[in-house]
Order: sequence, then C-alpha cells, then structure tokens
Amino acid sequence: MNIISEIKKLKIGKVLSNVDLKKYTTYKLQEEAKGLVYPKDTESLIKLLKFLNDNDIKYKIIGNGSNLIFTKYYDGILIKLDEFNNLKIEDNLVTVGAGYSLIKLSYKVANLGLSGLEFASGIPGTVGGAIYMNAGAYKSDMGYIVKDILVLTPDYHVITMNNKELDFHYRTSFLMKNSGFICLEVTLKLDKKEKNEILEIMEDRKQRRLETQPLEYPSAGSVFRNPENDYAGRLIEAIGYKGKSVNGAKVSEKHANFIINTGKATGKDIKKLIFEIKEKVKKEYGIDLKIEQEIVE
Repeated sequence: MNIISEIKKLKIGKVLSNVDLKKYTTYKLQEEAKGLVYPKDTESLIKLLKFLNDNDIKYKIIGNGSNLIFTKYYDGILIKLDEFNNLKIEDNLVTVGAGYSLIKLSYKVANLGLSGLEFASGIPGTVGGAIYMNAGAYKSDMGYIVKDILVLTPDYHVITMNNKELDFHYRTSFLMKNSGFICLEVTLKLDKKEKNEILEIMEDRKQRRLETQPLEYPSAGSVFRNPENDYAGRLIEAIGYKGKSVNGAKVSEKHANFIINTGKATGKDIKKLIFEIKEKVKKEYGIDLKIEQEIVE
C-alpha cells in the first residue's frame, strides 16, 4: 500500500511525502520522514487518525519541532496542526487553536494589555506543544494561565479538560503522560495590565536572552531540566563539557545547557552528547539530569 497516496485520497488537507526534517525542527537536523499532513479541521484529523490506527501506521503530532531530536529516518506520518489557528479574545479570556505560534500570541495579547504570557515571548513552539510539555520560563509556565482545553481523546471524542485535570507540573502535564490525547484548542485566563509595562518586561528579557543564549545557532533550548536548588548549566560546566563537540553537535560556550548544531549535526550526534553529559554528571555528583527535549527514534 502506498500510504501517502491513500492519505491523499482522504482529502483532509495538505499532504507531503519524503519530508526533509531540517525545515521542521529548530535543531535543523539532517533526517527525513515518510510523510507530513496538515489536517484542515477536527473532522479531518479524526479521519486521518482512524486511517493510521486501522492500518497500524506510526504517527506523531509535532508543533514547531522546537523540542524534538530525530535520530533516524521517521518511518511514519508527522501531523502538524497549523490549520488549528483560530483566535478569539473576550475581555481577559483568550481562546486559541493548538497550532497558533506561542511567540506571536504573547505579543498579540501584550499589545492588548493582557498579562500572563510574558514568559512565553522567547519560546518558539506552538500553543498545543506548550500545553503538552507545560512550557515555561522565568518561574512561570502554562499551568498558571490555562483555564481549560479542548482535547481529542484516543477514542475520537472531543472533550473539555480543566486546569486541575491537566495535572500541570514542572515541564509535564496529563497530555505528556497519556499518549493519544491531543490538544485542539486552549482557553487562557490572563490579567489586565498596562501595555507598556508588559512590553518593557518582554523587551528586557529578550535582551537578556540575546546576551546569554546561543540564539545565532540552531538548537532546541534547554537540554536538561534544572535539578532542585541547582542549575543544569552549572553542572555541565563543572564536568568540563562547555564547548565539547560530537561532530556537528556542540555544548554552547555561551550557555552550557544548550546544545547547538554548528553545521552538520545529526540526531545521533546530539543524543550521544546528551547521554555522555548525563553519565558524567551522575558519576561526579550523583545527580540524574532529566532530559527536557524529546528523542524520537
């Protein structure tokens, strides 16, 4: 069976074959996937998932690929929810599609004098991806502002889940622990604040990021979660790994908790470097660093 041809027959949205993942991951890795589909709505997404599940074809929902490490050819279908990009703002409630850009949304609401998303102005993911991993920065995260979300369940029902049910914790959520549940839409509860005050905070943080993070190179942000009362970057420096390379993958000299692609890094190079660091930190300090990025094999 030609999977791509069969998916095209479903008429559910744009379908691409033999996809170069360099375009779809922030690491710009040299890997490929069998196919990529952009479902045009929930009905189309359900139709696609039924086809994939009935035919035992592996698949993965991806946002902006800002947290993914593909280590080899992905022999399955990647699904992007870019068409799920509605936006409705009523008073301090913001209802937004899972495929909407988190950075774009943070600036949009800031300009309307709505506060709560300032932390997200440098996170290059989608709203759905941010919910999935409870993205955060500057001691805040999605868990603080989500009212509820629309979710597609593994048996293809659309339900609403509230903040408490989503079980948000540091860089994790119900969605991350329960595969098959897909975020379709989010309602955020924000606070009203002086627009210029919000934008000033965002600009200040942007300057700090430019000074302290290697934003000039492809990366996927922080590699490891910070252990309690410590910093992953400090531990990586302490084992002498700042600037350490495995082929094209390199621990940034600007921020040791970033691995950058200096040119021709593969997912395998990045994975090797990550596990070397994990092993050495465990051996030296007895701390088991938790990987914040997702390795897809």
